Amino acid sequence: MKIKKEVTIYDLAKELNYSPSTISRALNNHKSISKKTIKLIKEAAEEMGYRPNNLAAGLRNNKSNTIGVLISRINRPFMAALISGIEETARKSGYNVIISQSNDKYENEISNCNALYDSRITGLVVSLSMETVDMSHFQKFIDQGIPIVFVDRVPDNFNSYKVVIDNYTAGYSATKHLIEQGCTRIAHFAGAQHRNVYEERKKGYLDALRENGLPIEDDLIIHFKTLSFEEGNKATKKLLKMSNPPDGIFSANDTAAVSAIMCAKKMGVQVPQDLAVIGFNDDPIASIVQPSLSTVSHPASKMGAISAKRILDHSGQNYDTDLSEITVLGTEIIVRDSSLKKVKTLEPKQSR
Repeated sequence: MKIKKEVTIYDLAKELNYSPSTISRALNNHKSISKKTIKLIKEAAEEMGYRPNNLAAGLRNNKSNTIGVLISRINRPFMAALISGIEETARKSGYNVIISQSNDKYENEISNCNALYDSRITGLVVSLSMETVDMSHFQKFIDQGIPIVFVDRVPDNFNSYKVVIDNYTAGYSATKHLIEQGCTRIAHFAGAQHRNVYEERKKGYLDALRENGLPIEDDLIIHFKTLSFEEGNKATKKLLKMSNPPDGIFSANDTAAVSAIMCAKKMGVQVPQDLAVIGFNDDPIASIVQPSLSTVSHPASKMGAISAKRILDHSGQNYDTDLSEITVLGTEIIVRDSSLKKVKTLEPKQSR
């Protein structure tokens, strides 16, 4: 089948007997063109199947109405909600979104960064890969006055906008909840400690143990690479085979927490009676697994909306490359069956 030729403004100009510049101004509602002519040209453009070339316009203007989004993994529920918040906010202002994932690989992040930069994006929203330590691949955006917003996984030593949650308080509260349920040996599934989110969650866990007089045992702290289901399963088996296994697990994400529940059940360990579990993020699977998973809420969609708004606030304006601003959002503990070792009982009715 022969591919149909793309209709250009030169085709429209030839068909309507107008100059290409007149066609261009009409399609962009320029005030120098009468409403009648604009209507005529737009109707003809639609009939002939003309599509505006936004990329070419971006090349001419050295920018486009497009926000780049660089995340770790699209298939994580948190990331899906984050993207939704970005897209909804961008669309309301007439902006498009280009999404790219690193799969938690540093080299992929660099490659994706270069591709987004070459696309003349208006701004960039980034959640760093697990492997990223060197931030130099983002410098070209700053040098060109293109605003960057780091969200959730953010760098410590790079001036930019940052949107995060209070991970320390969240980690402390999750651990304190297990303590209040009677847990005395609480294990922690910790993410990569060079990432701010996992470092702060671990600090909260450690302080909750200290302040409640519980010992800190290195054997109960498992450091993960990606907090995957497979890693969670392996770690849980190791912990439950200990001579004195833990009676609680605080996992830095829900994926590993769910695998802990499933592994424990296979090994004949009752959840929460023998092992209480709490995760992090409130992924959809948290309410599906049995017993349902206690977790920490993560306002991903709101974080995405705030990130996109920061980009839009600086669209077409001078961007202060020395600016460093952090927005911190709160979280809450969502208590479900997996952590309720203490079951509330009804008081017996008094006899009359």
